[in-house]
Amino acid sequence: MLRRLLPTLIALGCGLLALGWGLVSLQRIFSRERDDARAQVRSRREALAHAATEALRQTLARRLADQISAIHAAVGDPLAPGEGFYLSLRGHQFLPRLTRPLPGQEMPARATYETLADHLQARGLDRWEARLARLRAAEASLAEGAATRRATAMVEELFQHVAAHPLPPEEELPFLLLVMERLQRGAETPALVRALLREGFPEEFGGMPRFSGLQRELLQQRSLFTQADFAFLQARLVVVSNALGEPSRDFLERGDEVGAGMLVMPGGLQEPTLVGEQWYVEHRGEVIYGVAVDIPAMLRPIADDMRARRLFGADGSVRLAGGQAVLPLQALEVRVDLPEWSRAEADIEARYGLKTLLVAVCGALAVAIVALAVVSQQRKYRFLELKSDFVATVSHELRTPLASIRLLGETLERKVAHVPEVRDYPARIVQAADGLHFLVENLLSFNRIDKGRWTLRPSRVRLEELINPLRDDLASATSAPVELATDLGDTELEADPSLLRLLFSNLGRNACAYNRRTPVRISVSAQVYEGHGCTVLFQDNGVGIPESEWENVFLDFYRVTPPGQEVHGSGLGLALCQKIMKLHHGDIQVATSTPEGTTFALTFPEPRR
Repeated sequence: MLRRLLPTLIALGCGLLALGWGLVSLQRIFSRERDDARAQVRSRREALAHAATEALRQTLARRLADQISAIHAAVGDPLAPGEGFYLSLRGHQFLPRLTRPLPGQEMPARATYETLADHLQARGLDRWEARLARLRAAEASLAEGAATRRATAMVEELFQHVAAHPLPPEEELPFLLLVMERLQRGAETPALVRALLREGFPEEFGGMPRFSGLQRELLQQRSLFTQADFAFLQARLVVVSNALGEPSRDFLERGDEVGAGMLVMPGGLQEPTLVGEQWYVEHRGEVIYGVAVDIPAMLRPIADDMRARRLFGADGSVRLAGGQAVLPLQALEVRVDLPEWSRAEADIEARYGLKTLLVAVCGALAVAIVALAVVSQQRKYRFLELKSDFVATVSHELRTPLASIRLLGETLERKVAHVPEVRDYPARIVQAADGLHFLVENLLSFNRIDKGRWTLRPSRVRLEELINPLRDDLASATSAPVELATDLGDTELEADPSLLRLLFSNLGRNACAYNRRTPVRISVSAQVYEGHGCTVLFQDNGVGIPESEWENVFLDFYRVTPPGQEVHGSGLGLALCQKIMKLHHGDIQVATSTPEGTTFALTFPEPRR
């Protein structure tokens, strides 16, 4: 058959290879089209992203450059705004300001203030008496006339004594606040007293370190007071500022300013860097400058500018890529997201997927056509061979017994009455007729089971009752003596008795036909496995079946011819046995086979209870 199929296989193979090469080439073209389309979308996205990135870098650098002077002012003046600024010199942070008050609700500064106020008229505080005495003298002289030379001298003497005998800020500031409240006279307040509030005194005044004014000093020393103490001093200073007509708004704003506290910047910053997407810092010599940034707010004007230039529509967006904690300015990347780009990429992938599907379908159809063609040709030649074998076998098998019947019948008619030697002719006629009947029965049963026309009539039957008739059947089917041994016990099966008799008859006749020994020995045994059904072993002492043919012997019209031995048969015996077992939901296999004999294993399901 293979020689007949070879030309067809070669032609189909060449055609399949040519079609495959064409489909692969077409798929490559589709892939290049997809890559080119995606590259166009990607190049436009990258161009807009590069433009937005450069704009953001310039905006960040310009923002810091514009705030350098304000940063310097915030470092030098506590009243200057310091929120959103960062400045570090040699590892020491100056901005943002550390505005964290002391924990707790104690108010020692207020207690000091109230104690001094209570004892200002009386005496009794030894450590404060020198200051309080000068404060009383200055207050008395101002009561006589604020513009007099004596009043100015008293005030100056008070401040020089304070400068010469400084106290800790948590005591100095409440005392100076009391001085301001006692010595202020509205518009007629002496210049030294007014300077105490805001401008402070120069360094050379009294030989003391430069005093920058009560407002600034309180802000600078805020961390030495509890929040309640700071609020008390701030409120008193605001009252004095309003009484003198001095500014207090910036003082209040700095008092309410929420400092970022100590910021830990990553070390080794040598280039402009975006830290945490909240701070933009630059390293200039030993100083690190920084400003707080709102990246989304800075990206909005960039996006609006691109929309105004019609680079993308109203549904486009610009965002910072990455999310890294430390992002150098040169590594900063802005992404531009446009819904139409996503739709375009989805359309590109959809078109490519559709084209790929079409290529795959074409390939599958080609393979299916080739497979169908091969199967069709194979079945055609197989059918022709089977038909030829069947016609030849059946013709030969039917012709031989019929000829024997005819010849023996004619001879019997002429001589049986006069020649004793022909008295066995009637038995031989019956034997040939039985063989012909068995062949016809096999053919009819095979056809009915194969076409699904057999109605199974199962019943509970003892296996011994099915095997016993086999002795008589084999005795009439062969001239060789047959020894049948059984070990079945009380094994019962739920099966169609007629089909099982036909099955064992085929196995027995095959054992006799494929046998060169005398007598023919057949052994049938059964083993019941709880929950797994029953296994029947049918063993003979025939010539055996080559292991390579164990599966083929169950094919339709397949015959194995032993060397040097002519065996008659249709090739349907074991095929019919397999169909009978499958009809009973069982199985038949060649368990073992040697030149000393063959053992068939028949597995039946467990009978229903």
